[in-house]
Amino acid sequence: MKYKSTAELVKDLEKHNKLIRIKKEVDPNLEMAAIHLRVNRANGPAILFENVKGTPFPAVANIFGTMERTEFIFRDSLKNVKNLMKLKADPTRIFKKPLDYLSLPKLLFSALPKKAIFKKPALYKTTTIDKIPQIKSWPNDGGPFLTLPQVYSENPNKPNLFNSNLGMYRIQLSGNNYIQNKEIGVHYQIQRGIGIHQTEAISKNKPLKVSIFIGGTPASTISAVMPLPEAMPEVTFSGLLGLRGFRHTKKDGYRISTDADFVITGEIHPGDLKPEGPFGDHLGYYSLKHNFPVMKVHKVYHRKDAILPFTVVGRPPQEDSIFGKLIHDITNPVVPATLPGVHAVHAVDSAGVHPLLLALGSERYTPFTKKKRPEELLTIANSILGFGQMSLAKYLLIGNYADNKNLDINDVKEFFTHILSRVDLTRDLHFQTKTTIDTLDYSGSGLNHGSKLVIAATGDIKRNLLNSVPESLKFPKTFKDPKMIIPGIMVLTAPKFENYEKANLEVEKLIKKIEALDINQLKNLPLIVLAENSSFSSKSFHNFLWETFTRSNPSHDIYGTHSFYKNKHWGCNGSLIIDARIKSHHAPILIEDPEIEKKIDEMAKEGGELYGII
Repeated sequence: MKYKSTAELVKDLEKHNKLIRIKKEVDPNLEMAAIHLRVNRANGPAILFENVKGTPFPAVANIFGTMERTEFIFRDSLKNVKNLMKLKADPTRIFKKPLDYLSLPKLLFSALPKKAIFKKPALYKTTTIDKIPQIKSWPNDGGPFLTLPQVYSENPNKPNLFNSNLGMYRIQLSGNNYIQNKEIGVHYQIQRGIGIHQTEAISKNKPLKVSIFIGGTPASTISAVMPLPEAMPEVTFSGLLGLRGFRHTKKDGYRISTDADFVITGEIHPGDLKPEGPFGDHLGYYSLKHNFPVMKVHKVYHRKDAILPFTVVGRPPQEDSIFGKLIHDITNPVVPATLPGVHAVHAVDSAGVHPLLLALGSERYTPFTKKKRPEELLTIANSILGFGQMSLAKYLLIGNYADNKNLDINDVKEFFTHILSRVDLTRDLHFQTKTTIDTLDYSGSGLNHGSKLVIAATGDIKRNLLNSVPESLKFPKTFKDPKMIIPGIMVLTAPKFENYEKANLEVEKLIKKIEALDINQLKNLPLIVLAENSSFSSKSFHNFLWETFTRSNPSHDIYGTHSFYKNKHWGCNGSLIIDARIKSHHAPILIEDPEIEKKIDEMAKEGGELYGII
């Protein structure tokens, strides 16, 4: 379906019973976000808010809330885009399966951007920032944010569409000390294309011209989150996925998406920073207030029938989890061709994506030896940690594809069992300290700074993983309620974390108690996690993954029983211990406003607009 606007998308979704309307006035301050969250958790439809308090514009949420709905939106193009990616991975497919590529010329033609000469609906009228729906998602957010913006910039050295970047970087519309309607905050993290453009602009001591598109074709929204190579502009992928070339024009020196519902134009000047945030983010915590670039607003344009698309980010799974699944489905065939030796990669959504990465690779360096140890896997791990946004991974668990060719990398429990039953904890732990991690991960030693751990395992099964807590296993009084998560993983309720000096003493006492257990039993319990509440951790594997990998910094929070240092290498002969307690420097957890939740409960009662939906 060739959607030209959000209004066309809304009409199509409603026609196929995939959208509901909320006609009563709804407050953009927390209430709209809360409705979205509840409907999304119920796998409900897209939601059109017709009457948004304080603005003449409607808003729509949960467009991509389920994989089924996302595939429906791209029903006419997704299969062909996937086939194109398979062709990139293996060019001989065009001869092996020629029928899959009959529409290739037409598809490639749709990727070409097209200059709008007559129809320029996005330039219908101008408005101001405060007239855009001021959606605030979480109680402690620093103000209202755009959560589905498409931030467009061009390389100042070669300013054209084919040297452009379209990225989804959150935009703070007001709050803190931004000058209302004249300034907005642009938060972009490391490994983002706009950073390259701003670096070039700073070197010339010139401002970077930026256009922010909101809405328009749904393909443009998806393109803004695609991890594409620098040489491939997102506007061309938008044409592929939407079967409609990116429509554009120029106005006052700014690139305009003429299909967009809203367009904000402005400049980012060198060294012009202001505090941005806090903001409830996709790890399930607030990202805190930090200095980020300020955009000086030039003009705000909108369509006649403009609708603001938005989402809410928070602890996964959320709507942006579907983005991750879609990206994985589209790009998965390309990974082995781009990273030789890699069979599959899985960024674990439950753990906040970047904190935990799983991979399967080849182990072919010494096929003539009987004794197997990770060799090529370590080379592959280095490649993964040097590749695009995968370089932000904090924990990378990599196994040998040949050890179990039927292993499903998306079955995280099965993958952990595979690794833990084969890992040699004296050899297979590889740390990187004082390195770069995700901007939104506050488990490290500072903004963007932390450590990484690669666990590479191959060979025959080395241990029979324990299914239950050994009766002879004793703990200090301050550690209690041991729970088995899956075979080989135990979680303990630990005392509240105060500081690392005290934590080291506490864990040392714990280790001494545990080391009294027979070493063979310890080897069958390869992972012990210290948590706030083991009952919460054991309630679901989802909880375990979220706590363990968002709240630990490998260099600071990993211990082991019967541990040792040798030639700068650290390992342990017994159990690996991860301290996943909340630390004093961690960001606050996202918690809904109870009064707002009561309002949503009323809407869910018989006669309410959410009755039968949530």
